[in-house]
Parts: sequence; C-alpha cells; structure tokens
Amino acid sequence: MLALRWLIALAVVLVPCPVSAHEMRPGYLEVREVATHRYHVVWKHPALGDMRLKIDPLFPPSCAVADRVRQQVPGAYVDRMTLTCDGGLAGRSIAVAGLEATMTDAFVRIELADGRTLSAILKPSRPAFAVPASGPASGMWGHLTLGVEHILLGVDHLLFVLALVLLVGPSWLLLKTITAFTAGHSVSLALATLGVVRVPGPPLEAAIALSIVFLAADVIRSRRGERHLTARHPWAIAGVFGLLHGLGFATALTALGLPPSAVPVALVLFNVGVELGQLAFIAGVLALGLAWRAVDLRTAAWAEAAPLYAIGTIAAFWFAERVSAVLTR
Repeated sequence: MLALRWLIALAVVLVPCPVSAHEMRPGYLEVREVATHRYHVVWKHPALGDMRLKIDPLFPPSCAVADRVRQQVPGAYVDRMTLTCDGGLAGRSIAVAGLEATMTDAFVRIELADGRTLSAILKPSRPAFAVPASGPASGMWGHLTLGVEHILLGVDHLLFVLALVLLVGPSWLLLKTITAFTAGHSVSLALATLGVVRVPGPPLEAAIALSIVFLAADVIRSRRGERHLTARHPWAIAGVFGLLHGLGFATALTALGLPPSAVPVALVLFNVGVELGQLAFIAGVLALGLAWRAVDLRTAAWAEAAPLYAIGTIAAFWFAERVSAVLTR
C-alpha cells in the first residue's frame, strides 16, 4: 500500500483545490420539431448566482429565432424560443457559441419529425454537432459518456473512493465496499432524478466534502490501531455515504431538464457510465500502485500518512468554502 499512498499524494498535489467538477453544471439544448422545419427550442445554461455563463446556441444562417423568453431558475437560466429553418436542420450544424472559452459541456437532444432522436455532448474542444441528413437515431448514449465524465472529473467523489481504497486495500473486502458504495449512490441517484427526493445543491456539496473529511480522519485513526465502525465495517459506511454522493451525481442529470419520457433510459445509461468510470479509476490506481511497489523505495514514517492528511485538508477546505457560500446567499 506504500505505492498507493504516494500515488494519492501526487494526485492531491495536482488537483486544483478550490475547484470541484460539480460546481459548473452542463448546458442543455433541446430542439423538438413540432411542424415541418419548425422547432421548439429549450436552452438551459448554467449560472453562478445572477451571473450566467456566456454561452448561447448557434443555429444555421437559414434559421430564424422568434418568441424568445428567458426565465431564471436555481443555478441556471432557461430560454424558450421558436426556430424556423428554411430546408430544416437535417444535414446542417448546431453549435454553442462561447463554449470553447469555458470548462463545461453542453448536452444536445434533437427530436425530428421523421421519428429520430439524436443526442450529442458538445465540449470546449468540439462545440458543434452536425445533424445527419439520414440514418438511425443516436438514441441516448450520450448520457453514458456524461456519466463517465462526471465521475472522472468529480474530484470530491474520487477522493472519497481513494480513501476507501486506502482503508481496505486491494482485497475482496474492497470489492464488497465499492459494491456497497455503488448500491447506495444508485438508489439515491434514481430517487433524486425521478423527483422523489430533493436536496438543495449547495448544502449537499458541503455535506459531500464533510463525508470525505470524516472518512480520511477515520482511516488515519485505523492506522493508529483504533478500530472504529469504518474500519470494522467499511462496506456499511460506504453504503450510507453512497446515498449522499448519489444525490451529488444526480445534479448533473437533473440539471439537463429532460422530458419525463427520456428520464428512465437516461438514468440507466448515466448510472452505468458512472460505474464504468469509477471502476476504471480504481483499476488504474491499483495497477499504478503495484507498479510503484516493484520499485521498493523506502520512505520516512511521516510520508505514510501524508496523503490522508492531504485528502482531509482539501476536503475540509471545500467544506468551509461551500458552507460559506451557503451562508452568504
């Protein structure tokens, strides 16, 4: 486990502390053809307080926008408009202007009159999407990619998983622990996405940071020989905190504002994406840890616990920052 600790120390140093991947939600552009070459458009773009992110949909020159209405909702602005395109959208491109200057994505969902449903994720490096002139629907597979990206860019969730790996080590107990974490966040993700449970975003983010502090502190105590509940039953703690983290995962999916008919498939694919990303991360860390162990470097005793203190310190900073944001609203 020495290699794993050093890997975590390196990862912590490279992580920009004030930033969390869940502080900026993705944009969502829905284009639905309601008549021949006439579309109803919903554009939901993230905001920080009253300051909206300067990104906007860019349609082909042959399209005219009318009846645009803007509404502010928690954490975002929603624009609704009518789009009329001479010749339609098939075979043409839709882009999000200004996306290349940000660190967020935009999810695009297009329903055409021919029955096709197309989806794509636009990124700063690829802010445009070409609507195919014909061919099969692309379905909802973009949600799987969104789930993978959400977990791999979610530094707070990854630090929690890393602390679990440090506590348990590469063993069958790790599989049991991660399975419990998966079960927990899958349940709460489903409940939150389906609207059964609603938790305000800022307090939730603070609670997630506090869960990392708690886990890091308990792992340190277990290293000292203190057998607390976390050390005795890590799978139980992972399952409970998984419920909390699942609510955090749900923010990315619920922020899209999908129509009810699209939610079940999107939920399944998003959750599968989260699991694939999580498993890939764990496998990568364990593989690098085994490779480092082969080097067999000796280190000072203080270096053994340094990564855990670093994880706890960063999480404590996030907690204070997020609580301050809640109190100053």
